[in-house]
Amino acid sequence: MSITFADLPALARDAVPEASAKFSPELVLWDESLPGGCHWSGLLRRGNTLRVTDLQGTANVATLFFNQEEKTERYNMPDTLKAQHTAYLTQGHVCYSDMGRVLCSITEDTCGWHDTFSGVLDTPHMIRKYGEARYQQHRNSMHRSGLDGLVVELNKWGLGRRDLNANVNLFSKVVADASGKLGFVTEHRQPGQYVDLRFEMNVLVLLSAAPHPLDPNPSYAPGSVQLTAWRSGTAGATDPCRLSCPENDRGFINTERWFL
Repeated sequence: MSITFADLPALARDAVPEASAKFSPELVLWDESLPGGCHWSGLLRRGNTLRVTDLQGTANVATLFFNQEEKTERYNMPDTLKAQHTAYLTQGHVCYSDMGRVLCSITEDTCGWHDTFSGVLDTPHMIRKYGEARYQQHRNSMHRSGLDGLVVELNKWGLGRRDLNANVNLFSKVVADASGKLGFVTEHRQPGQYVDLRFEMNVLVLLSAAPHPLDPNPSYAPGSVQLTAWRSGTAGATDPCRLSCPENDRGFINTERWFL
């Protein structure tokens, strides 16, 4: 039997108001900056949106998502890409969990391409590329790898290195040539670009703002980002992310059943 959004009980459909693409200052929950090379984690509840803004046009943000209530459920890159017939993420796409639920939706995106398959910069790669700059000598100007940043944040929530999985790299565009070689598109990033992530579940979000592993810049110079969260509501019956493909409608239904 085919089930549509309209078939769901009001409790699931109307837990929070339908989302709006814009937000008013009075809806803002918090606003803070994340310096380049640093890391952050926190809980984004169902019906909240997080805007990540690339301040200098040089940012890469390695991102992971977990179901806060059951952390064994987390972002699944293969299902996210094959369900939406894409190799990258942008406005209208969603991020699926390994249980077929929608963790978050991309409701606005002025960047247009977020890398999904290049992974995260690890410490040996970072040292080979940029040299070593330890905290004891360089303090807050130390070199931090994206992997180390994510592991630090995982540990804060009772998770660890074994919980690492394929991440999203916000603001980074990677393309393949005719031979299959991957290349980083430097000119894709511009100052002030932002992406809005609307959370359809209560999601533990991990961010690490270290350089992308394929960034050709020979210097360690990761860009800073601004983080702004506000109360937005969730996807209604005519939401573009829900309607972008039949698979997404089913994913939203799976999500809404979680909250029945």
